[in-house]
Amino acid sequence: MREFTARFATAQEVSDWDTHVIANPHGGDMLQSASFADVKKHHGWKPVHLVHEPADGSQPVYTLVLEKSVPGLGRLWYMVKGPAVETVEDLKGFTNATRNLVKQHAKNVFLVKVEPVIPDSGEARAALEQAGLKKTLIIQPNDHTAVLDTDRDPEEIMKGMQSNGRNKLRRAIREEAPVELVEVNEENMRAMYALMQTARQGQLNVTLRPFSYYSRFWGNFAKSGQGRLYFAYEDGEPSVGAFVVNYGPHATYKDGGSKPRRKQRGDAHLVQWTAINDLISEHGIKDYDLCGTPPSDELKNEEHQFHGMGMFKTSFTKGTVVDYVGVWDQEINPTKVAIWNRIGEKVARQLWVRSRNEPFY
Repeated sequence: MREFTARFATAQEVSDWDTHVIANPHGGDMLQSASFADVKKHHGWKPVHLVHEPADGSQPVYTLVLEKSVPGLGRLWYMVKGPAVETVEDLKGFTNATRNLVKQHAKNVFLVKVEPVIPDSGEARAALEQAGLKKTLIIQPNDHTAVLDTDRDPEEIMKGMQSNGRNKLRRAIREEAPVELVEVNEENMRAMYALMQTARQGQLNVTLRPFSYYSRFWGNFAKSGQGRLYFAYEDGEPSVGAFVVNYGPHATYKDGGSKPRRKQRGDAHLVQWTAINDLISEHGIKDYDLCGTPPSDELKNEEHQFHGMGMFKTSFTKGTVVDYVGVWDQEINPTKVAIWNRIGEKVARQLWVRSRNEPFY
């Protein structure tokens, strides 16, 4: 087990946050970024920036923590898509350092939620349990997802697609379905949000956040050079939309929407294909996360609410789904955590949705 010490980031480190996060083992994650921290700051969370330094002097781990106060219990810390440790075995030393930091400098924190981007396996779960962590409910939609390897020639990527997806893509290319990279301005963001609202109709248990959330998210990432918006058009109007993010060696299909009963075939595939090729040529991305599918063992379950979404996204990855370990709790104050698990979280989520019309996390 490697040992770590933990501290709060300096003002200089925070000002250059993305550089440090992208230097993390495995290249960081967009939800650890400065742009995302600013989004959450305006939607109920306080960003906290931590640095965990290994005792062997190797690369520190920079982690964005989202903090929220819970009346009667204290403060909740959520390491969204983090920490970016080198191996799952590092989590034991990492969590020990976190506990020491909390006890010395953040005594009102009762619970730390970690969400490392580590593929699920029996060995990974055993290491998490040995670190004193307890499995809990997933939060982010891409804990089960389709990840496309983009570190290869585009022709090879296309050949590796499932035949139905490849055929739709080639048809859209042949018929010259109009797809454009568009400016991230008020008009286009409104059009994108309208497409997302249309796409959400008929899906159960999906709460679309308010427009103000997405406009800040899209605007922040676009201004930082890390986000872009694509539209496919039908009859002169946007018919498919995709907002994609590039962050270090990784890229993510963050948000999407489309009109139903379109005449064009394959336009959604062509939107993705255009974005993927642009990001490869301009940013040299190594992988592309299509951001959310059913779990691998439920991919073909037609009753799953994300079945259609999963079929579309895995058409790029030849039916392959990556299952991550998900969210695990580090209980700083077990008594308060028990209250939180029994009733606190349920009430907090319900009140937040009712008062803010957006998910708690």
